[in-house]
Amino acid sequence: MGSRRSGRRDEGRPSERLRQPQPLLRRRIASGRAAMDQPNVTGDGDVPLTTRFWLMVVLTGVGAGLFGIVLMLLLGAVARLAFGPGAEADFQGAVEQASWVGRVLPLVVAGVIGGIGWFLLRRYVPGRSDVDDAIWTGDGRLGFRRSAGTSVLSEIVVGLGASLGREAAPKLMGGVCGSVLAGWAGLTTPQRRLLVACGAGAGLACVYNVPLGGALFTAEVLIGAVRLPVMLPALACSAVATLTAWIGLPSHPVYADLPDFAFSASAMVWSVPAGVVTGLLAVVFVRLIAWASHRVPRGRGMLVAPLAAFAVLAALGLVLPQLYGNGQDIAADAFAGIGPLWLFAALFVLKPLVTVLCLGSGASGGLFTPTLATGAALGACLGGAWSLLWPGTPVGAFAMIGAAAMIGAGMQAPLAGLALVLELTHTGFGLMVPMMVATLVATAVSRWVDGYSIYSARLAERVMPVGRGPMR
Repeated sequence: MGSRRSGRRDEGRPSERLRQPQPLLRRRIASGRAAMDQPNVTGDGDVPLTTRFWLMVVLTGVGAGLFGIVLMLLLGAVARLAFGPGAEADFQGAVEQASWVGRVLPLVVAGVIGGIGWFLLRRYVPGRSDVDDAIWTGDGRLGFRRSAGTSVLSEIVVGLGASLGREAAPKLMGGVCGSVLAGWAGLTTPQRRLLVACGAGAGLACVYNVPLGGALFTAEVLIGAVRLPVMLPALACSAVATLTAWIGLPSHPVYADLPDFAFSASAMVWSVPAGVVTGLLAVVFVRLIAWASHRVPRGRGMLVAPLAAFAVLAALGLVLPQLYGNGQDIAADAFAGIGPLWLFAALFVLKPLVTVLCLGSGASGGLFTPTLATGAALGACLGGAWSLLWPGTPVGAFAMIGAAAMIGAGMQAPLAGLALVLELTHTGFGLMVPMMVATLVATAVSRWVDGYSIYSARLAERVMPVGRGPMR
């Protein structure tokens, strides 16, 4: 039997796993075991959390928060210019009050600006502007000019009514902050990747006021590891960015003044089949995203494709103005239980389709809120029908469960999905168990059937060596 200093052995596995950097207290506790026998208490690996790295984490959080303010102010200004002074507070209401010309013209302008802008950026401005690709398959470097141009165009077209999420731009610019600061500080490539991921998660966190959700998004989606050397900088960066963004952005939840839904047996039973349906529909949505992302027009086709896609959206928006924008108002109505079941049924079918249409035209934008809105509308539709058989549970409760399940399955990140819905609404804790069950089932079903996410589905095509087929 070895000495306590050399470490005990348990079932053939050595207890001692050296942590780097070493802790200040070198003497072990009475058991003689190493701190790293707790699996999340790992070493830093190839990403040493040095003093310089921590300083860059803080600066990245500040940069992400400031970019978040600027981009959201731009989005609000464009929306007010297009649909009137009330558009920033009530986008759907402003669209509904606009004449048919007032609805169509902004999207026509968006198609012209976006088509020309993205054509020029992609042809003449070098550099990478896909933050997920930079983290997962690249060295973490992002081109500042191309990323900034892409972000500005993204917020302009979303403000004009395009069916895309607003978070793509702050997520990208948060990642750019990490990339630039990593180069300035001389960090290693693994450190840069982690810093870029922290900045990207912080960008999402600050514009939606979801610091915990942003940190979990960093760890669960962008890095794929919920362990201390990842969670600590992710939490710090998202917290700093959110605090910084409060200078110019609201500190209240995105979906405020919702009822405090209570647990119900009806919602508990419903969560299982609803999770199955949501997981299968998430697979369909993700596959549509992949199909559209790899059929983006090339060459001069990029000039007209956004105009054509936005024209289709404008035509549909004459009947269903809820399809305009990122879908925040769809989710708000679903959480509040406002609207007939047929409307929620139409929206959960059409919202992902028009989002894929905009994405396939070559437009840059996010998918988080469109996915959330699709899940909320689906939950409201299925839950409203379920209530006819088992009355008593508000439609809004089913909508919240559906939103969490769709986000978890769509992102392949159940923890982040749950945290994001709770932080966006500041309610729903009474629904925690059915929400967890639905998210678990939906994510497991989508993983079993396919496994791609709304982010991995958009990655650029991998160039394979000659003589080798695609990886399975």
